[in-house]
Amino acid sequence: MADRPRSRQIVDAARELLETEGADALTMRRIADRLGIRAPSLYKHFPDKQAVEAELIAQGLAEMADAQEAAVAAEPGQPLVALGAAYREYALAHPHLYRLMTAGPLPRHLLPDGLEARAALPLVKAVPDEHRARAVWAFAHGMVILELDGRFPPDADLDPAWRVGMATFST
Repeated sequence: MADRPRSRQIVDAARELLETEGADALTMRRIADRLGIRAPSLYKHFPDKQAVEAELIAQGLAEMADAQEAAVAAEPGQPLVALGAAYREYALAHPHLYRLMTAGPLPRHLLPDGLEARAALPLVKAVPDEHRARAVWAFAHGMVILELDGRFPPDADLDPAWRVGMATFST
């Protein structure tokens, strides 16, 4: 949907609000204010806030896929280590978007066809067993959320924990 110029502007404004202020700032009124238009004008381009959020999630999934594909290409001998590092780096660089992407049910019906599969493909290639791949994703997600929430001691060196965790799944 964000292929028209005004739709792209709306998604860009929403992304800026999300990245700087978090998901609570994502209201149609705040997005409209950022664009200098009235909130009802947004509904000409998006039926509701969920549709705007789905565009943001789609951006995030595509960016995450790009980052993971690049990481595996750079370190083909250690794909899980590369994937873990890219996943963590992306999530920490975009914590509010990451939370939007991973909290609650995924609005699959609003995402571009094939995007979810593309986002999962680097992990699926590295770990063909679907149960093991889900376990790897759960480990990575759990580590990221704990780090984002400040649940580790301030002096904790998490790099070794990531390496050990990913290496455990590599065996």
